[in-house]
Amino acid sequence: MPYSLVPDNVSHDTVTALEQLLEKAKSGEVIGILFGVLMKRRRYAVNIAGEARRDTALSRGICAALDDELSALVHEASGPMTNF
Repeated sequence: MPYSLVPDNVSHDTVTALEQLLEKAKSGEVIGILFGVLMKRRRYAVNIAGEARRDTALSRGICAALDDELSALVHEASGPMTNF
């Protein structure tokens, strides 16, 4: 019976980030979280927990900061714009 390689679809940097967040939550340093999760087949989920749910104004500000970061990545990836 021939063997076949199984693709490694695990995002190791995602696992590392989640493990670090969990440790900080267990120690009490992380007191709230808001997140968006990308899954296979372009599915996603969003959620809010802890202090992030109680302090919605701050949470909206955090979302805006994340939006700014994503916008910068998009512009960086698209390269410089040229005028015609």
